Amino acid sequence: MSTLAIVFLVLSILIVWGGLSASILYLRSHPERADYPPGGDEHYTPR
Repeated sequence: MSTLAIVFLVLSILIVWGGLSASILYLRSHPERADYPPGGDEHYTPR
């Protein structure tokens, strides 16, 4: 492999794993919402 190919390989690995790490850290600090406004309990049937 050439030097340029290795540089692009490392860059792409950093982008993919960095994005995964950032999304995991974001979801750990902002978990799914536990309280929702009232009124969403009805069963919806489209016509």
